[in-house]
Amino acid sequence: MAAASAPDSTQIRVPVAVACRVLKLSTQGYYKWLKQPVSQRDWDDAHAIDALLELHVEDPTLGYRFLADELGDVGIDASENRVWRLCSIAGVFASHHRKQARAKKPGPPVHDDLIAHLDDHGATRHRFAATAPNEVWLTDITEHPTREGKLYLCAVKDVFSNRIVGYSIDSQMKSSLAASALRNAIALRSPSGTVCHSDRGSQFRSKKVVRLLKNNGLRGSMGRVGSSGDNAAMESFFSLLQKNVLNTRRWNTREELRLAIVTWIETKYNRRRRQRRLGRLTPIEFETIYAAADAA
Repeated sequence: MAAASAPDSTQIRVPVAVACRVLKLSTQGYYKWLKQPVSQRDWDDAHAIDALLELHVEDPTLGYRFLADELGDVGIDASENRVWRLCSIAGVFASHHRKQARAKKPGPPVHDDLIAHLDDHGATRHRFAATAPNEVWLTDITEHPTREGKLYLCAVKDVFSNRIVGYSIDSQMKSSLAASALRNAIALRSPSGTVCHSDRGSQFRSKKVVRLLKNNGLRGSMGRVGSSGDNAAMESFFSLLQKNVLNTRRWNTREELRLAIVTWIETKYNRRRRQRRLGRLTPIEFETIYAAADAA
């Protein structure tokens, strides 16, 4: 008589009720999970966390309140409480809430440098010149303190006439600041093939700004790291703004400073400030004469 074979341990089954009791789970919850392993809420939260991580990479300074606003731009509707919960799960926190570390170097450029050229000695120079409006735009961001906190200005300048063709002012230096300034310039000028030159700041490298340039037929251009001369023409405008507005007094509120900046750009710089490079004409006068000559 043949000896009985040993029982196969893999065939031993534990009743669901016993397993749930040992694991301190309810049988109802187990069967519900078995029917639908991933709930719709978990699925939606996972998509929202992916979007939050992507937004955080583009602008690490955003807190959960601003991230909740940014989610709306990508088609995800979420309350601030829900965004706070998801940020806590994913470990997404504003950079200024963390211990300050060494400043990081700007990331790699997302565009080539389209306005650079080599001089007779082989050194890289930048040609801030244009023969017609909307050939080359420059854009950059500056900041100034108030008693309420810092205020940020992103401006877009047409190299042809030195006119400020678009700008945006906000209390946060995020990618939407740069995108808003460019949208204003595009709405005013309706450009095509314009070279838009900036530094390598995260705001200008963000997917939002890159997509905005591409969708409107603009060509992005970026300078080198740590070279102020790559955007010197834009820095000259900020220097004028500093002398004529920002440093003239102590500003109590952001709104007070915002109004002063808008007034100076619209009523003085673009319309009344004569520039030697333009034959002692204002930017708007210079463009008006060019338009009349071009039409003739």
